Amino acid sequence: MMRWTLLAPHRGGRTGGHLSTRALLRATPRHPGRTWPLKPLAVLAVVAVLAGCASKGTTPPPLPATDPAIPAQLPVAFLGAGAGASAEADTPPMAWTTLVPDPRTQALVELALAHNRDLRVAVLNVQRAQAQFEATDAGRLPTVGVGGGVARAPNGQGRQANSFTAGVQVTGWELDLFGRLQGLSDAARAQWLASEAGRRAAELALVAQVVQATLALQADDELLALAQRTLASREATLKLTTLREQAGATSLLELQAQRALVAQAKGAVAQATRQQATDRNALALLLGQPVAEGTLPTATLGSSTLAEVPVGLKSDVLLRRPDVLQAEQQLRSAQANIAAARAAIWPTISLTAQAGQASAQLSGLFQGGNFVTTLAANALYTVFDSGRRQANVAAAEAGQQVAVAQYERAVQSAFRDTADALAGVATWRAQVDAQGEQLTALRDTARLVALRASQGAASDLDRLDAERSLL
Repeated sequence: MMRWTLLAPHRGGRTGGHLSTRALLRATPRHPGRTWPLKPLAVLAVVAVLAGCASKGTTPPPLPATDPAIPAQLPVAFLGAGAGASAEADTPPMAWTTLVPDPRTQALVELALAHNRDLRVAVLNVQRAQAQFEATDAGRLPTVGVGGGVARAPNGQGRQANSFTAGVQVTGWELDLFGRLQGLSDAARAQWLASEAGRRAAELALVAQVVQATLALQADDELLALAQRTLASREATLKLTTLREQAGATSLLELQAQRALVAQAKGAVAQATRQQATDRNALALLLGQPVAEGTLPTATLGSSTLAEVPVGLKSDVLLRRPDVLQAEQQLRSAQANIAAARAAIWPTISLTAQAGQASAQLSGLFQGGNFVTTLAANALYTVFDSGRRQANVAAAEAGQQVAVAQYERAVQSAFRDTADALAGVATWRAQVDAQGEQLTALRDTARLVALRASQGAASDLDRLDAERSLL
């Protein structure tokens, strides 16, 4: 025959997580010589069943309805009739290597993906969010420890007696009957997924920044060469104007004007040199190391590298963007916080259990017949907290509304960026074509003026002016 003692914390005493040795001794069998029918495996089985009941997650509440107020399809007014193929039901996302065909530019992007510090911070934030989720989710399971103790206290007869205990302890395990811990776990998991989406967004942004910085540096090289050629042309014009002024063929006013133009050309060279150095430093920051010589592309990427956008593509494709996915997961986290705040209104039930050996003598601690168990249950319901729990629910609901607005804002920003890009594709191509026609006309003009100057029908000043117009 056995006696089972159910203990609960009381004022001035120890909580169920730290049961006294006397409590363990009260749970010992009356007949030490007999085998106690309740074995340790049975106790562990009961704990496992309770763990299964408590860890059973509740179904997360559905996301609230959102209304980004964007058109159902992407704008195609700027693309033209033959801009792209027809949209399919599920258009796969394009890899960044498709938009960056140059091998040297791809090498720079790979270098930035491996050494950029901002991207490294994003990766570490994902790891931290994952660890926080695992720590939060672990709170739904019991914590099991092994310990022992020794005490000397008066027994029932008023005599000092020793007691020794050793065994397994489950301390302060909260039964998640109302889904509070599950809600916290869901919120932490959504934050983890949001950080992962943020990492992908940072990765794509880094690719774009490296390509843009590479193109800017190529443009700087061309502008610097152009400024130097312009300066050489201005100096040649100043030399001719000086000779004409000395011969009385032109006025001093024209000479001063040419000197001002030479000074302006020198300033343009200095400005182009400074811009080149600044853009090189910016690219080095993106790469995480100095830009090595010979690693930059030799040719500027042309308009042929712009990807064709399918006509009639639905706006739903924008939901794949990492920044939109990040906002969606943050909305899920806010929704889970509401569930956790509402569940915190209900009572909190926690269990504490101990199973092990207890004896009045150390020599008999591990002898048969001294196995004891103690189980303590603690139920706590807050009757009055000055509205704190309701305020937490209201704060969680307000946070959800903020997350809804941020999600809709992310979708609208994605649509605006895409619409701007689609408009830019057509206008950039039209601008390049127009400038190409202008370049052809000025190149022919410079050739004809140079031919006339060689035959004496035009002056060297006219030839230099035509060359500067071509530049």
